[in-house]
Amino acid sequence: MAQVRWFHQIDLGDGVVTPGEDDTPEKLKTLHLPQDLRGTTVLDIGAWDGFFSFEAERRGATRVLATDDFCWGGDGWGTKAGFDLAHRALGSEVESKEIGVLDLSPETVGVFDLVFFLGVLYHMPHPLLALERVASVTGRQLILETGVDMTWFKKPLLAFYPEAEAAGDPTNWCGPNPAAVAAMLKVVGFRRVQVVDRLATLRALARSARQTLARRQLFLISRYVFHAWRE
Repeated sequence: MAQVRWFHQIDLGDGVVTPGEDDTPEKLKTLHLPQDLRGTTVLDIGAWDGFFSFEAERRGATRVLATDDFCWGGDGWGTKAGFDLAHRALGSEVESKEIGVLDLSPETVGVFDLVFFLGVLYHMPHPLLALERVASVTGRQLILETGVDMTWFKKPLLAFYPEAEAAGDPTNWCGPNPAAVAAMLKVVGFRRVQVVDRLATLRALARSARQTLARRQLFLISRYVFHAWRE
C-alpha cells in the first residue's frame, strides 16, 4: 500500500485505510447516494482509486463498471495500482475499463441506471460535449460533483482557464457556474436537475488565500453536487 500514491481514502478492513489526499468519506456525505442500490447498474466515470465504485457495490448494486483513462494511463499523477490493490483487498467484483469520457457511448460501455461523474467536468476542455457523452450512457439518474465558479451570477456563465489559474492546476480547464451546469444538463437531455449540496466553500477560501500569497492571484471556486434525471 505504501508504494501507491493514493487519492481516495478507502477502508480495506481490519483497521487499514488507504492514506488518500482526498477526504473521500466526508465527500460521500455530500453526494446523497441512495442507501439501497439493489437492482441498480452503476457506472463510475473517472473512478481513480475506486472509492465510489466500491461503495456502490457495498450498497448492493447489481453491476458496477469503473472507468478512467487520465488517472489510470494518461498524464495525471495517479495510476490504476490503487484501484487494483483495493479491488483485490476487498474481494470486489467491480468491473473496470480504461476509456476516456469522450469515448463513452452505449456501444463502448452500455447504458446504466445510475452514473457517477465526480470531480471530472471541470477537467474537460469541452464540457458540453463531455456531458453529451455522459448523458448517452445514463439510463435514469446522474450524480455530478464539480467545481463551479461565479456562483453569484444567475445567468449561465462559464470561466475558461487557459493556463493554471485554477488552483495552480493546468488540467482545470473550466469553471461553469451552477446555472450553466443545470442548463447544460438540460440541453443534453436531463429533464429534471437539482442542486443537492454545496461543499468545500471554506476549503476553497483557504486555498484561495494560499494561492494569493504564493502566486499573487485570487482564485475562488466552490464545489456543488447535482442530481439529474432523464425522466
